[in-house]
Amino acid sequence: MNNNDTLTFEEALSRLEVLVNRLEEGNLPLEESLDLFAEGIKLTKHCSKHLEQAEKQIYVLLEDDNGRVVIREEEL
Repeated sequence: MNNNDTLTFEEALSRLEVLVNRLEEGNLPLEESLDLFAEGIKLTKHCSKHLEQAEKQIYVLLEDDNGRVVIREEEL
């Protein structure tokens, strides 16, 4: 996996699941395990960025009693 920047959240998460399953099998050479682990760290950071962006989109614009626009975090 060379460039994680072009992956969607779902694609990155799916690839991460594949890596975890392969690592959990425990029958990989050490070098390959380390490479997969490093890729997994990159994918985790990529997914985290996507989640942070999604969290920012949860904010909802509201008008208060005085007609001012305020931002309130949407309750989940």
